[in-house]
Amino acid sequence: MAEIRIPISGDLYILQSDLTERFILSGGAGGQNVNKIASGVQLRYNPRAAPTLPFAIIARLEKLAGQRLNAAGEIMIQATRFRTQERNRQDARERLIALIAEAAKPPPPKRKPTRPSMNARRKRMDSKTKRGNVKQLRGRVRDD
Repeated sequence: MAEIRIPISGDLYILQSDLTERFILSGGAGGQNVNKIASGVQLRYNPRAAPTLPFAIIARLEKLAGQRLNAAGEIMIQATRFRTQERNRQDARERLIALIAEAAKPPPPKRKPTRPSMNARRKRMDSKTKRGNVKQLRGRVRDD
């Protein structure tokens, strides 16, 4: 049986079998249904145990996950925003995909420090001198 792939971006994907879902009671709107039906979802994904992601992306993903990363190395996303279980499942998966897609973006290159050119320094000094001369002419007028 073929594994179901969940596309992230480009040729990057995760396997559905790597996701673990647990259904929980969710608060909020819904009347008495809230107390009876487990419509909330806890989605767990362990990137280190998944064979489809490169190590560089896993490292950035763990850094981005922050408090959503537990001691077991799993990323846990809790979705209780909607009233139906199916919509909460979809929301949790979308949030996980967005997190992995963000981690898949390469980090921006480091800024290479540059020095101002000789011409730029000369222009700066000329403008400072000109400004200083203007200010010097604003003094008191003396009769000699």
